[in-house]
Amino acid sequence: MQGKGEPPRREVRRTSAKGAAGRIVSNHSVIQNTLAGSLRRSDNHPHHTLAAKGFAMAKDISPGSRLIQLYAMLMFNDREYSLTELSSRLDCSKQTILRLVADLGEAGITGIEVNKHGNRNFYRIPRARRPKGLLPMTDEEFEALLMCRAFTSHLLGRKEFAAAMNAVSKSAKIHKGTRDPDRGVFGVYRPGVIDYTPHHGHLQALVQGMEEQRVCEVAYKRLKDNRAKVFRIKPLKIFSHHETIYVHARYAKMPGKVFKNPGFDPLFALHRFSAVKVTGTPFKRPQNYDFEKIFNQHFGIIKGRTFKVRAVLSGWAAGFAAERKISPDQTLRKKRDGRLEIAFSATSEPEVLAWVLSFGTEARLLAPQKLVAKLKTRLDEIADLYSKK
Repeated sequence: MQGKGEPPRREVRRTSAKGAAGRIVSNHSVIQNTLAGSLRRSDNHPHHTLAAKGFAMAKDISPGSRLIQLYAMLMFNDREYSLTELSSRLDCSKQTILRLVADLGEAGITGIEVNKHGNRNFYRIPRARRPKGLLPMTDEEFEALLMCRAFTSHLLGRKEFAAAMNAVSKSAKIHKGTRDPDRGVFGVYRPGVIDYTPHHGHLQALVQGMEEQRVCEVAYKRLKDNRAKVFRIKPLKIFSHHETIYVHARYAKMPGKVFKNPGFDPLFALHRFSAVKVTGTPFKRPQNYDFEKIFNQHFGIIKGRTFKVRAVLSGWAAGFAAERKISPDQTLRKKRDGRLEIAFSATSEPEVLAWVLSFGTEARLLAPQKLVAKLKTRLDEIADLYSKK
């Protein structure tokens, strides 16, 4: 029986090696060699190497390929993956993931642990049960690493970028292909970006707070504030959007003060922190926290009420919008006159207004009517601004 006040115990069980085949391969090196050979055949399955790095998977991937991808994710990462996360990473149903886990058990991989947190299952391969030795890195894997280094260099700051360079150099030692890490194929457009070098320490402190689940005391200055304000937060996720690094968090109680829940989870820009200190106060990460559901289901990084947007685009704006997915529920309808009608869900009125205005005369907002009225007012204000001498 669990004592009062004790942390909830984790239910741990290992996948059974028994299955329809009735054959157990106890030697991990056999599976390791099979995995290495399958990953090398990347010409037949170009998405193999991307799965372990978290890239979205194509829906035409074979069951055998997904089995390898699942094993690679669990073996190469010392962390737990929820059933929902595995399903999203491998672009398949939860039932498929359960079937693949069972298949791995039948193949003799008995080191997979299924840990239960609340009513959710999490999967991992403990470090002690992983096969010994290194798998060679393929050209496609190394290429993906080089792209990540180049495309995120402007967000890293000098210290973090130096660490990324070191990682690429070390990875080159196990790269058996022909890719040259210094050949300069990839680059990034830098004008207008933020220099995150001065904020390296703040980033590291926030990461520490997230990993150790400890409250952080921060000093933060919003654009309209004259000076920074000090308060405490529970950091939940660090992510990038439009060349900016953001921190999604929840407010925490300040010592000696009454805590008032604001009713929303705040979003902070990393470069506006002037101080971040990890405190000794622990916090419990919400079990139901789902970053994908919060931020990637609707248009708008600012999260308010959800509303439907309809607009008509013409000329280059129509082509530009058709190339992108504004939200998962987006619909496109080409009109007889060649214009494009787009509909999607959003959570931020300012961002929808900015999106429409960015197309100039090639876009017309149709709905919601309340936002159309605000757009007309904004256009009148702009016209008045430019009519003044």
